[in-house]
Amino acid sequence: MTATQGNLAGLSRFIFRAPRWYTSVIFALVLAAATGIAAFDSRFVLEDAWQGVFFVGIPTIIASVGTSSVDRRLGGQLTPNRASLLALFCELIVIAFLIGAGTVSGVTVLAQDFVLDALLVSLAAIFALRLLVIMAVSRHSLPVAAIPAGIQTAAAAALLSIYSGTTAVLLDNPALKVWLSRPEQAPAALHFVELVDFALLAVMCLLYAGAVWLFLVFLDRPWRSSMGVSVLDFIQGFIGHVAEGTRELEGFFEDIGEEALVPVTVLSVRRPGGEEKVRFVLPMIHPGPMGEIGGGNLPKRVATEADGLAFPPHATAGHDFNLVTEREVDTILSAAETAYQRLEYTDTATAGHRIEEGEVSLLGQAVGDSALLVSTFAPGFADDIEYAVGLSAVSEARAGTLEDVMLVDAHNSNNGLEGEDLGHVVPGSRRSFDMINGAGRLGNRLCTADRDSLRCGVAWEETDWTPQDGIGPLGIRVAVFEVAGTRTAYVLIDGNNMEPGLRDQIIDALDGVDDAEVMTTDTHIVNTVEAENQIGQAIPDEELIALIGDLTGRAIADLEPVEAGMASEKATVTVFGNDRTETLASTANAVVSLGGALAVTFICAVFAISVLIFFLTGA
Repeated sequence: MTATQGNLAGLSRFIFRAPRWYTSVIFALVLAAATGIAAFDSRFVLEDAWQGVFFVGIPTIIASVGTSSVDRRLGGQLTPNRASLLALFCELIVIAFLIGAGTVSGVTVLAQDFVLDALLVSLAAIFALRLLVIMAVSRHSLPVAAIPAGIQTAAAAALLSIYSGTTAVLLDNPALKVWLSRPEQAPAALHFVELVDFALLAVMCLLYAGAVWLFLVFLDRPWRSSMGVSVLDFIQGFIGHVAEGTRELEGFFEDIGEEALVPVTVLSVRRPGGEEKVRFVLPMIHPGPMGEIGGGNLPKRVATEADGLAFPPHATAGHDFNLVTEREVDTILSAAETAYQRLEYTDTATAGHRIEEGEVSLLGQAVGDSALLVSTFAPGFADDIEYAVGLSAVSEARAGTLEDVMLVDAHNSNNGLEGEDLGHVVPGSRRSFDMINGAGRLGNRLCTADRDSLRCGVAWEETDWTPQDGIGPLGIRVAVFEVAGTRTAYVLIDGNNMEPGLRDQIIDALDGVDDAEVMTTDTHIVNTVEAENQIGQAIPDEELIALIGDLTGRAIADLEPVEAGMASEKATVTVFGNDRTETLASTANAVVSLGGALAVTFICAVFAISVLIFFLTGA
């Protein structure tokens, strides 16, 4: 990926899962009780806690329970879990305002009125925040979104009105006053509330709503002009994904996607006339963009479909060839199954051959009239190889008599998200010509190389490592091909690239094989942890090397006569599209950087106007 795409990938650090709604509610009540003890000064601690629960926690509970129901009745998508988390966050904002104002009033000449003013500002602020989130998640217009957004502020204002006694001014019925005017039961701090304060709160809510609308208009303009979609589409999908793991983000990607025709190549190895032993599946797409969105979990899906031990290495394709939805994976798997059904097996193959061309090193061997090629730029740094480069290299390798070529990007040496050029192999670069010319040379060599009977052995370890450690659910897999006494090992690690130098250490430590290559799947499951999280970042090198050495030994012990076949099929899928990833990344990065400054500007402006309102009204 490019540096711009790397910055976008850095958004993965914000990924979390919204807790269950009752967890947020319980935490909100505990927090409210603690706030009551700190803020109120009655005779008993439990009474202080109860007042905190009542005056701070009750509006949060009402918002937690009511926001989702009201929003969904209006055609929105806010779930109870998200509504409760939003209400809890807004409670934290109110508490922060109160604590800050209380501290300032305690050390200055500012009176209790200052704390009340801070409370009113905080209630208007949480209304604005809730309005922004609900407009993004449920895509309501501003007037409609204001209804569920105002629940928490309205509930707090209603309690203030009842327990400060201001409702008594509006009520003539004595029976109603008993229920709707209870100043004698309220803390002394609430006796300063007057009817004009609620008018000021309403004015500030209108002011803040206008600021939210203007903020979204400014934020939306670059998205509309560059991509033809709204920033709210992206925010809606991103919030859904990070908070609850929904696939709403796929809807956004589908809107910006383009149709593409991609080759899907299958290499199957089986016992003679019997069960499958190992299956390599290589669709020329990129397993992204993040987590299980799109094709992020493609390697695992491939593994569940294979009869033998599945090897889904990384293809020569970058982020422009991310699948837009997980549904597209079904199309890929269907094409792979079609190719599998067309396989013609042979029991002969060539030994492994390696050639060097400029910065690239290619290891390959022919199986019948087809060939498996694995490329690496190690010990140099490289990330993804562009689709056009890989397609050209395959064509060059097939210029001889090879019928099908499976060209793997080993994806096994990178220095992270540093610098402007992160090793992307693009058309026209010296590296692209190294790869194309090298593939052509290796293809010609394999066409004329001697063929002999093929033996194969495999081994697999799921490992105790997790995506947090940079290892996906497929763990580590090793396949050893032996032809005429020459053994070639193919190591596949379910992860996203490797720390520099680790690949060479692994190969140097392998015993019993003549050549080897270490590949990664580029699974993006590990990138829900952080944008990089490469193999070797979190786990000790020596433990990984020892395990791969053990698996290679087990694969050698498993060697037996086999037959193999390769076939390709084309699949029509929807991917991000040419240059769309860069456009998305640059637009999102611009919005993130400028949006923060814009938000600060708007916040300072509306707070300044709020202060001016209080000053002019004498509140």
